[in-house]
Amino acid sequence: MMTEAILPITGDHLKAWGHRPGPAFYDLLQRANAAQAQGVDLAAIRQMLDADLPPPPPPSLALQKGVPFHTNIQAEDADEAKNIADVSRTMRALMQTPTIEAGAIMPDACPAGPEGTIPVGGVVAARNAIHPGMHSADICCSVMITDLGNTDPKAVLDAASAVTHFGAGGRDNGQRFTVALDLLDAFRENAFLQGNKMLHVAQSHMGTQGDGNHFLFVGRSRKTGRTAMVTHHGSRGPGALLYKGGMEVAERYRRTLSPETLKQNAWIPADTEDGRAYWEALQLIRRWTKANHNALHQAVTEKVRAEVGHRFWNEHNFVFERGGLYYHGKGATPAWDGYAADATGLTLIPLNMAEPVLVVKGNDAAHSLGFSPHGAGRNYSRSEHRKRNAATTPEAMLKEETPGLDIRFHAGGIDMSELPSGYKRADTVVRQIKDYGLAEIEDYIDPFGCIMAGDLPPFWQTGKRARR
Repeated sequence: MMTEAILPITGDHLKAWGHRPGPAFYDLLQRANAAQAQGVDLAAIRQMLDADLPPPPPPSLALQKGVPFHTNIQAEDADEAKNIADVSRTMRALMQTPTIEAGAIMPDACPAGPEGTIPVGGVVAARNAIHPGMHSADICCSVMITDLGNTDPKAVLDAASAVTHFGAGGRDNGQRFTVALDLLDAFRENAFLQGNKMLHVAQSHMGTQGDGNHFLFVGRSRKTGRTAMVTHHGSRGPGALLYKGGMEVAERYRRTLSPETLKQNAWIPADTEDGRAYWEALQLIRRWTKANHNALHQAVTEKVRAEVGHRFWNEHNFVFERGGLYYHGKGATPAWDGYAADATGLTLIPLNMAEPVLVVKGNDAAHSLGFSPHGAGRNYSRSEHRKRNAATTPEAMLKEETPGLDIRFHAGGIDMSELPSGYKRADTVVRQIKDYGLAEIEDYIDPFGCIMAGDLPPFWQTGKRARR
């Protein structure tokens, strides 16, 4: 008489008993099958492995009914009224996220994605949560200023044109800036920043500015008459890769902690190993971004042999910890003393290429959660701006909107969506900064000229043209 073969215990058994697939599965299967080979029945094996069951998942967090938020913006025309309605609608959906305890919108607020996405000019405070989607892929987008003394502003703009790098990708070998070795070592030790691709872009993207609304601006201080250079850009490839990795981890937590939460508002619990690693990664990306600004400023300074006065910077797309809460500023500038170890008490608010860059001291207003605007913002999209101006040419618009200024597009044609008419009126934003008591203006850097990327074709079109 033949003995019936005993089927081995498989992962399906373990999952049916409540175990979750993972690194421990192999050891559990080995132990289970060894016990079965010794004649132990399934019920006893299951009981033996009960000690290794994972803890039950925490109860799912439901959406909130909606936390109220502060509104620091007024409508002065129909476009502004529609923009505020759109921003308010997306904020109401955003404020249902279970982690959020407070929110505010700035005078430069405008939508930045599907409903429920934090808008540009939006700030939220979250408890024990870091939301990668609320700083977006352009982590630590920031501005830096260097006082270049009495240097001729045209000489500065000429030098900057030769030094800077706009457009997609990084610098070629032989044209790269040095990245501090200890910073690269710190990248290697962080779970979110290690890997050859990350290390490559950390080196090749140093000294680059990207595209879109990023710029290099040269002007004169209204207070002192001295020349100043201002750069605006973020963390480039390293930040984009960190954002991607952060969103993947946050999504895993969302599925367990709060499936009702919108995917773009997923979070990493700050008190977990993942949360601590992500927070550290953000600080390292901040350090890289500051070095990126410094590389360009120092190269231009040396090229024109300027006597440097002050140099400071601030980010406006980041996460800040204050009083046990994590403040997510999406296109919003921290306006309280000591928000970072290198904070100087002054921050920058650029408006558009034909208007001054504001040097301000923040007021730490409660109704703005301690933030001020990051710029002028838009009342409608880039595509809508192009549609409204289809009857004219970019050249004619540039001439009309920037008389007497030296405006350069580094890597392509004129990007009409970046001309002053693409943004909210600067005087409106300045007036609302004052009306809401968000900051005190200490100085104006009046424009001489600026450099922007220009109207570049999408990278996939560029690739096709190159192959042809």
